[in-house]
Amino acid sequence: MPRIAVCHADNLAVLRGLPDECVDLIYIDPPFNTGRVQQRTRLSTVRDDDGDRVGFKGQVYRTVKGETFGYDDRFDDFLGFLQPRMEEAYRILKPHGSFFFHLDYREIHYCKVMLDGIFGRDSFINEIIWAYDYGARSRCRWSAKHDNILWYAKDPQNYTFNFDEMDRIPYMAPGLVGADKAALGKTPTDVWWHTIVSPNGRERTGYATQKPRGVIDRIVKVHSRPGDVLCDFFAGSGTLGESAFELGRSAFLVDQNIEAIHVMKERFSGKDALWFRGAVHAAEAMQAFQEAARAEGERAASSARQTKEQGSTDRPQVVVRRRSAVKNEEAVQVVSVPAKKKSASRTKAAKGGNPARGKARTGRRAVRRMPPLEELDKS
Repeated sequence: MPRIAVCHADNLAVLRGLPDECVDLIYIDPPFNTGRVQQRTRLSTVRDDDGDRVGFKGQVYRTVKGETFGYDDRFDDFLGFLQPRMEEAYRILKPHGSFFFHLDYREIHYCKVMLDGIFGRDSFINEIIWAYDYGARSRCRWSAKHDNILWYAKDPQNYTFNFDEMDRIPYMAPGLVGADKAALGKTPTDVWWHTIVSPNGRERTGYATQKPRGVIDRIVKVHSRPGDVLCDFFAGSGTLGESAFELGRSAFLVDQNIEAIHVMKERFSGKDALWFRGAVHAAEAMQAFQEAARAEGERAASSARQTKEQGSTDRPQVVVRRRSAVKNEEAVQVVSVPAKKKSASRTKAAKGGNPARGKARTGRRAVRRMPPLEELDKS
């Protein structure tokens, strides 16, 4: 059963208490060092004839201010703050694991140089651009409407990338690619178009820097497997935890902002979550995660073996006759082999269809896998 562990503590102390190579995927959305206080106030409305808003069908509502969540996003030495935490992130990441670092244009270039020094330049796989189109427009420069996500693989020759789990996006001109391709959709590139969390949507928690589930779900599905342990030590509103829980993973979340803990407490209500304060219990929580993941892996392996055995008993019995060394004697051996299915093109050729045409159709349609991402980008 996937679980969520939330720790209220300084993340550096927590990370230093975790064992080596204990998590499969790390995604962090650290403070962006914007130089100002990041905050958001929850608003609600009630019907009031003397209210300050007009809604559907001309009905009047009064705005009610709720709690304000936020944090001070100012650092004298931003890289000095991040570097020891990134070094610990590299240490706790498993050999096949991936690290995702989410920032914006202000500091991303400095942070990439720092991460190249920690992970190695060969471990840098992609810079993902999350592009959105929402909010105010500047009148003195090009409006900034994107974030940067750096992807590092601890071992650039061996990392998790579930291509078949990638969500598809519609073609801009479906008539040019044919009905089959248009129905399947195309795979995303390193530019992800996705709206921010709607201020009026169900997903909204009220936390100032909440990231949308659509972006996080894509990372979780493609770069981890069910039963894996995921980590976010700048957890904020807990989007990675919710995504991991819904997709069958476990999430280890850390934040020292008490307002973030309150938001996650409400967001994870009804879920199997563990809550603790201070770094002293971090190793215990991670050990519980690892034991649960090991048990889940054993159950999955046992289920796979049973399915395989069941499939072998259900195979049709095919009699194979072989000539023995003694003349005019036959040795009969009964073996279990899967029956071969006749392809549509072979059946058509046997019925007198055009062999050349049937062969061409088979070569074009026999393999249903999508081409590599690079070929899709070129097309």
